[in-house]
Amino acid sequence: MGSALQRAQSFMILTTLLYRASHLTVGVLAVAQRRPDHPAQYLGIAVALGLSLLLYGTALRRGWFDGRLVWADVLVTGCLLPFALYAWGGVRETPAIGWAMLLGGSASAAAAIALARYQALTAVALLVATHLAGYHLVGANRAVLGGHLNSLLSSAVMAWVMWWYLRRQGRLLDEANARAVAAEAQKARYAERLDHHRALHDTVLATLTTLAAGGVDANAPAVRERCAREAAYLRRLIQQTADEVHHPELGAALEEAVESAESLRLRVTAQYHELPEVPPEVAAAFADAAREALNNVRRHAGTGHAYLTATGARHAHPDQGAIDDGHGTGTGTAGSGAGDGRRAGAVVTVVDRGPGFDPDDYVPGFGLRGSVYARMAEVGGLAVVDTAPGEGVRVELRWPG
Repeated sequence: MGSALQRAQSFMILTTLLYRASHLTVGVLAVAQRRPDHPAQYLGIAVALGLSLLLYGTALRRGWFDGRLVWADVLVTGCLLPFALYAWGGVRETPAIGWAMLLGGSASAAAAIALARYQALTAVALLVATHLAGYHLVGANRAVLGGHLNSLLSSAVMAWVMWWYLRRQGRLLDEANARAVAAEAQKARYAERLDHHRALHDTVLATLTTLAAGGVDANAPAVRERCAREAAYLRRLIQQTADEVHHPELGAALEEAVESAESLRLRVTAQYHELPEVPPEVAAAFADAAREALNNVRRHAGTGHAYLTATGARHAHPDQGAIDDGHGTGTGTAGSGAGDGRRAGAVVTVVDRGPGFDPDDYVPGFGLRGSVYARMAEVGGLAVVDTAPGEGVRVELRWPG
């Protein structure tokens, strides 16, 4: 469809074309009914038709008027045609020359929108002078003369006002669309940065924090292997080719998260039961959220043991749980569809037997907000944290299917 300004131009071309078509129709009917003896009148209407086809055909093809053809239309159709009919067409009466004078109105409309300001004023003034002289030659009375001049000037003014308004609105709309596109691009860049921040928080930062605390042997093969994987990720990120690896299978994705946690000396007891097939992006969200939950166990639970359980949920519904409300507990719901009670979903839980905490006095950090709650919500799932002082922490990740 093009820009709004281009659509405004197309509308104005069509409007003035219809205006010219109405005048040409009057001319064809007038010449056909009178059956004049002079062939100049047939030639005159043929010239007007041919020049109109050239002017508007070119405008439709190019998207706007050619100024040279507009001037040709003004001079030939609007100015020379009435005098040619008077000189060689035997036209001596006002009704006989009226159809040729009508064409001047559509010529002034096209000139008003297609030519520069002073050129348009010159063209309209030339048409006014020519038509005054033409009607004087055939002895038109003042009423006819006044009505025709009013029509000639009104055509130019109304066409210019309409074009000014449509052009202004078109530009405003194009500017608004450009701002919207820029905002979407900025939003996409922010989302990409957020994804990178989450990945760095869950991987590189977690590894460095553990190494700095001295809790693991930096030369252990598992630790070195993990560092090598994360170095490769950083290298891809610097080269702007780092893409999220969407695991094709939920079990493999979760097992990789478990192995990543175990490489930093967190013992994980993992159980998998009847895992369903889920979209790759859902598998990746489960794995990333579970990895961060395991990182939190290692950092905060004061225990070296965590339990991960993953099962299918044949009767999962979006309202079975809540998305975090920003205070560690859930109040809202989310889902990728209401489901019919028979569609397969998945539930992953990460549990520790640490001291737990009071959710009313806890403000979740970036890891819990961005890497757990947000990741599950983005794929239509939800995350719930269940804890109390002295009772450990249970993180439930649910995707309704």
